[in-house]
Amino acid sequence: MSGAAGPGRAPLPCTARAAAALQLPGGAEAARPGVAVIDLRFPRGGAADVQEIVFKNFYTAFLSLRVQRAGPPGPRRWVTCLRNHRLMPSPHTEEGSQDYFSLCRHQMLCDMEQVTALRFILRQPSPAWLHFSIEELQVFPPAQKSPQQDFPSWLSQLTPPEQPASPHRELPDPEKVSTEVQQMWVLTEVIRARQAAARIGRFDVDGCYDVNLLSYT
Repeated sequence: MSGAAGPGRAPLPCTARAAAALQLPGGAEAARPGVAVIDLRFPRGGAADVQEIVFKNFYTAFLSLRVQRAGPPGPRRWVTCLRNHRLMPSPHTEEGSQDYFSLCRHQMLCDMEQVTALRFILRQPSPAWLHFSIEELQVFPPAQKSPQQDFPSWLSQLTPPEQPASPHRELPDPEKVSTEVQQMWVLTEVIRARQAAARIGRFDVDGCYDVNLLSYT
């Protein structure tokens, strides 16, 4: 995958040796197998977690990567993390020969934690290119997680905003209202009946009607 390093990231401090071409015994130029090696180490023999490797290609067709990791005292063995990764679609053409590439952790075949050394093995089988290498080599650690910020004390002391009073809270009990309405209706009927009786009683004399008090229409 090609691409340049993302902004705002700091690469790990490291030292890379110049590409050393391998030669067959005798030192003849025609016998060169088209293989070169670049070793990279961290300062003072330290170790680091590796998340991404970014570089610019220079006519390398295939790339393999081996790493050494921190462990118990004793000789450290090389472990292959990337095997024959293609950088140029065709070793005999220019395509991909000077592109930027990014190798991420998920592409590796082994764990990239506590790495003490990296060895880049470059291959160019085409005789068209006498020199090949990788340049601007940078190694990046995993992104640091930002510490979780605590909420300020004054924020936790805030009281929730007052909720508007619900109009349903002021309504009386409907059953109580119904009972009071029925009582008022009964009382109204009683008063109306008494008024009617009082109007009739004005013409009543000892249980009989006084003829003189009646008016004819």
